[in-house]
Amino acid sequence: MMDPMSDPAQLRLAAWGVTGIGEIKPGDQLGDVIVDACRDEPNGPLADGDVLVVTQKIVSKAEGRMVEIDPTDPLSHKVLVEQEGVRVVRRRGDLIITETTHGFICANSGIDLSNVERGWAALLPIDSDRSARRIRDIVRAKVGVNVGVIVSDTFGRPWRKGLTDVAIGVAGIAAVVDLRGTPDALGRVMQVTEVCVADEIASAGELVMGKSNGVPVAVVRGCDPEWFRESSISEIVRPANEDLFR
Repeated sequence: MMDPMSDPAQLRLAAWGVTGIGEIKPGDQLGDVIVDACRDEPNGPLADGDVLVVTQKIVSKAEGRMVEIDPTDPLSHKVLVEQEGVRVVRRRGDLIITETTHGFICANSGIDLSNVERGWAALLPIDSDRSARRIRDIVRAKVGVNVGVIVSDTFGRPWRKGLTDVAIGVAGIAAVVDLRGTPDALGRVMQVTEVCVADEIASAGELVMGKSNGVPVAVVRGCDPEWFRESSISEIVRPANEDLFR
C-alpha cells in the first residue's frame, strides 16, 4: 500500500485539542507547558511533522500583553484600540476596523475581551512569529521532535458572515504555498494560485479547540512534509501596492 504521506492527493489529517492546560500566567514558557501536557495520551506524544496551533490569548497572557480596563465601562478598551492601530480603516458606531503594526486589518486592533478575566483586555503579541519560534525551539530541545507552530486568532472577513481562526504567527511551517507554475488536475498551468495553508491549519485547529471549552492548543497531524520550512507571517500580509481595496 502506498504511504499516504508520499502523495499529497492521499493526505489524511488528524486534529485534536490538548486538554489539561491550566491558567497561563505572565512569564510562563508555553513550550514547557505544551511539552508537559503532551507527554502521554490522549494529547501526545508529539511526533515529527505535527503542527501546534496555539491561541493568541495564551500567548498574550504568557508575554504579559494584558492591560487593565474599567470593568464598568464597556467602551473603556477603545483607547487601546487607537493606541494599538496604525490606521483606522473604517468606523461604524462602536466598531472600529484598524490596521495593526503587524499589517493585519481587523476589528478593534485585535484587542480581545473574551476568555479573559473581567476588567482586563488582551493585546496582540508584539511579534507572533517570534512567539511561535520560541515554542517550536523549546519543543525541539525538550523532546527532540520538529514541529510547526501557528499562533492563531479569530478574525472576521470582508463580505462574509461569521468568524474563523487565522494565523497571526508561524514557525517551521509555510504560511503560503505557492502553486503558480504548476499544473492543475487537467494539466493547465496555474497562474495565480497561492494557498494560505497556515490559515487553513489554524481553522482546523479551532474546530477541535472550540471557543469556550478552555482548550487553547491543538495538534494537527498529517500535513504535507513539503510545507515544513522557515517562514513568516509577512508572507500572508498583502502589500499595500497589491491591495485593490486601499
